[in-house]
Amino acid sequence: MKFLLNSMDNYTDESKENQEVKNNILEKCTGKKLKNPKFSNYIEPFVSKKMMDLITGCGNLLMFLSDFEMENKKLYKGSFCKNRFCPMCSWRMACKDSLKISILMEHLKKEEDKEFIFLTLTAPNVEGDKLEKEIRKYNKSFEKLMQRKEVKNIVKGYIRKLEVTYNSDISSKSYNTYHPHFHVVIAVDRSYFTSRNYINRDRWLELWKEATGDISITQVDVRKSKSNNLKEVYELAKYSAKDSDYLISRPVFNVFYKALKGKRFIVYGGLFKDANIMYENGELDSYKVRDNIEYVYMMFYLWAKHEYENSNIRELTPEEKEKVNKNLVDVIEFD
Repeated sequence: MKFLLNSMDNYTDESKENQEVKNNILEKCTGKKLKNPKFSNYIEPFVSKKMMDLITGCGNLLMFLSDFEMENKKLYKGSFCKNRFCPMCSWRMACKDSLKISILMEHLKKEEDKEFIFLTLTAPNVEGDKLEKEIRKYNKSFEKLMQRKEVKNIVKGYIRKLEVTYNSDISSKSYNTYHPHFHVVIAVDRSYFTSRNYINRDRWLELWKEATGDISITQVDVRKSKSNNLKEVYELAKYSAKDSDYLISRPVFNVFYKALKGKRFIVYGGLFKDANIMYENGELDSYKVRDNIEYVYMMFYLWAKHEYENSNIRELTPEEKEKVNKNLVDVIEFD
């Protein structure tokens, strides 16, 4: 995995490696677009004809900005369907969520003097017909966990992300089952790690067992956030379901779609909820950096069966140059 931005402190300076990631976005889009026919086929029974037209045409047109030497390119616009299950659009959403979460954490660290712990809450795998019920149970269990006095004492805010994976290993005892789990980032006081209110891993496990009522749970993962570690942020912001899982077969897709449709994938609480409102209102734009590349050309790519073809290149008008240059970076590109 490679990131366009290394950390919130140094992401103003793009390394050569990061620029390669940026320029390889077309390759990433190609991989996602190749999955569109199967995705379109699987989702057709669940959506309207209007949405179906958007889905089948998703990514047919991509517009890139390029500098004079055509060494630096940026995806500017495209014909996107914005369906949360679309391989192309779910990836783009995850890129945007990564930047948002990074900025929210940086804001709370700077303005509220908070530190963070990453918590992964799991339970045994379930069969497909029980997945939706299990997710509802997970949501209620998490609310119970957050209401425990010793947890309330230390949690100043949280971001909770639902992820579901599928076990396709035919040799496994849990083959053809689903694993819903939560990735959580929790804001705590800086003094938390040396205070008497500190909750160790074994106690988190005990609390989660009590919240779920499931004594068969054997593990939780809890760790202190490393400073400016975007890999941790990616784990929180990444897809709620991998297209490599839910596109394995139509029956598997049906389970994912019915269980996740209408569900909130990311939930903000406490200080993170307040900071998220500020972010959406543009009040945290000062944490973003400007893209200092001078874009000169617009490049148009059209989908042609199995690959993108560069159909046209033109110079930007003076008005377009003014509009697209020196803007704030609003996405973390990763592959």
